[in-house]
Amino acid sequence: MSEPVQRQRTIGVLGGMGPAATVDFLAKIIAATPAVRDQDHVPVIVRNVPQIPDRSEAILAGGDGPFRPMLEGLKVLEQAGAEVLAIPCNTAHHWHARLSRVCERPILHIAEAAAAKLAGRRGAPVGLMATRGTLASGLYQARLGALVLPDEEAQAAIDAAIAAVKAGRPGRAEAESAARRLLAGGARSLLLACTELPLAMAGGSLGGYCVDATLALAEACVAASRARPDPVPV
Repeated sequence: MSEPVQRQRTIGVLGGMGPAATVDFLAKIIAATPAVRDQDHVPVIVRNVPQIPDRSEAILAGGDGPFRPMLEGLKVLEQAGAEVLAIPCNTAHHWHARLSRVCERPILHIAEAAAAKLAGRRGAPVGLMATRGTLASGLYQARLGALVLPDEEAQAAIDAAIAAVKAGRPGRAEAESAARRLLAGGARSLLLACTELPLAMAGGSLGGYCVDATLALAEACVAASRARPDPVPV
């Protein structure tokens, strides 16, 4: 007789921001799940639609273009059976509070997940690598207090790394250039607060300094899914 399968809540992922980052996020959910067979893994529904307007551009221009498409995508996920929602895009969390007010299911917060992961590093300066929109939104400044923020040269390199990944190129040279500048400016760790940046930094020499917000959200998804211990028959 098969072992009983633990009841797990279905995670709904609003992806496409960008597509490669969404695939990386899904892989991290799988890697973070303590599983020995298919049935132990987290049930996930993904809406990977990249046509949502640019989040960073909207924030910097004082616009609201991404809100309605994101809400529509989240509603599709709810109707498909998602019980917990996740958005693997840091900048999109500028709209988290508004989206949460009109969605029926809880939306995990990537900045809160990353801040929890950084809790053990209190007192050590953290360099923030993110889009200009995320910086302008204050998502991480509000949760982590004092941070080492990129100067214009570092931010331009971060922008270039993100753009490279979105275009299917590595972006490592640009990302590591920005990372080294933040470390030279006093940072002792680096928060990768754009979901393209873990892809850009992958395989490089600075991984030991990095805290991956994408991974933090993936781990939060696994915890939320496995929060119900009641078994169901196979």
